[in-house]
Amino acid sequence: MTKQGEPEFLVRRARTSDVPDIQKLIEPLVAQRILLGKERVVFYEAVQEFRVVTSSDGTLIGCGALHVMWEDLGEVRTLAVAEDWLGHGVGRAILNTLEADARELGLRRLFCLTFEVPFFTRNGFREIGDEIIDPIVYSEMVRSTDEGVAEFLDLARVKPNTLGNSRMLKLL
Repeated sequence: MTKQGEPEFLVRRARTSDVPDIQKLIEPLVAQRILLGKERVVFYEAVQEFRVVTSSDGTLIGCGALHVMWEDLGEVRTLAVAEDWLGHGVGRAILNTLEADARELGLRRLFCLTFEVPFFTRNGFREIGDEIIDPIVYSEMVRSTDEGVAEFLDLARVKPNTLGNSRMLKLL
């Protein structure tokens, strides 16, 4: 909180005008191969999945997305926080909001592919193996063209994207 009792930051739905700032925020993480880079059009197509965090002066300091993958399964995507704001609760605020969104949609499980295992572990996620979905559901999901679904299913074609990442799941 600031001295006036105002919150230091605000979590809200992303707007199309936020897309350039989302890309700018994740650029350093893409350069470090922590996040996958995406074309701007992909962010516009998925803007309704994103929540952003702005500081009291309106600067975008964090983002994250919730992507529905199946009837009861969603993925936390593109969770990023500006370096100066790490350790101030921004990531946790985004994750809490995405979890509330997931519950509202009727999801019971959240997946993430991450290098940030300690953060997600502190927030109730656990590392998972390959066999977490029914074979019938697998046969349906494998038809998806979405890269995140392919990463969740641990398909060979996305292995270069997932090297070093941990596959994690949280039950809501």
